[in-house]
Amino acid sequence: MELKLINENGSASTVAASDALFGREYNEALVHQVVTAYLANARSANRAQKGRSDVSKSTKKPFRQKGTGRARAGMASSPLWRGGGKIFPNSPDENFSHKVNRKMYRAGMCTILSQLVREDRLTVVESLNLETPKTRELATRLKGMGLDNVLIVTDGIDEKLYLSSRNLPNVHVVDARNADPVSLVRFATVLMTRDAVAKIEEMMG
Repeated sequence: MELKLINENGSASTVAASDALFGREYNEALVHQVVTAYLANARSANRAQKGRSDVSKSTKKPFRQKGTGRARAGMASSPLWRGGGKIFPNSPDENFSHKVNRKMYRAGMCTILSQLVREDRLTVVESLNLETPKTRELATRLKGMGLDNVLIVTDGIDEKLYLSSRNLPNVHVVDARNADPVSLVRFATVLMTRDAVAKIEEMMG
């Protein structure tokens, strides 16, 4: 199939690409599973709550069992009391990971890339090299291409390009090996270098 290829002046042409990678039918359930698993596996699992044995409360019985008219109570650390412990506290060693087979992950990535092509959100550029790390220069180039809120995928991280993109709020630069499903879905436009397309075809093939 053919992908849209633009140059820095904004003029467009086409470049040949793999049908298996950029021409796959859309599978919403698979994309949802891959994106959900990626987000779940990124969780640090560092939240924690205190149970009734962890809160700093006296273990003395608050008041006598009978004759007060109140509900009986054994200690102030009861989960029913304000300031008491949680009944089922969150633990910092919780496991949020989701397992996704390698073939499923690759199929999900190909599905996302194919949908980006169908929605005209994927653009290929011959190269994107900067002489110096200047944010203004990169912003001017992207504006000349008519791009905003863009994920730039390269075959390898160029330090000048990376430094130029750090202060642009809607621009993110990754290499093809670290392109993830969440970033591909989140950004309005994905800009790939021609070498990055070849790299992804090599990895997903």
